[in-house]
Amino acid sequence: QLQLVESGGGLVQPGGSLRLSCAVSGFAFNYYVIGWFRQAPGKEREGVSSIRISDGGTYYADSVKGRFTASRDNADNTVYLQMNRLKPEDTAVYYCAARSSDYDLPLHPSLYNYWGQGTQVTVSS
Repeated sequence: QLQLVESGGGLVQPGGSLRLSCAVSGFAFNYYVIGWFRQAPGKEREGVSSIRISDGGTYYADSVKGRFTASRDNADNTVYLQMNRLKPEDTAVYYCAARSSDYDLPLHPSLYNYWGQGTQVTVSS
């Protein structure tokens, strides 16, 4: 059964860091793209970053470029999102999702097939 499980969220002060993890199972990990998304209360879900598992290629939304870094550990079937210099506007539920085509690295939620349950990130003093 295909499954994605996020972890690592929490409360952090502005300027701080968090690392989110997305453990994936139940499919051929190496042939997918994993995306990171977030949704704040009252707002639409937005793409943050995507990573191609086969070669580690990444893409970032302008709002997080230079602050967030996606990586993967193929041996553990895990994808990470390192978030540095966090801002209050980064507060949201963060989701990872899988896309079964790795031709490109989209950030639109509708292009992803499988989703995790989400983890809360709160940036506040």
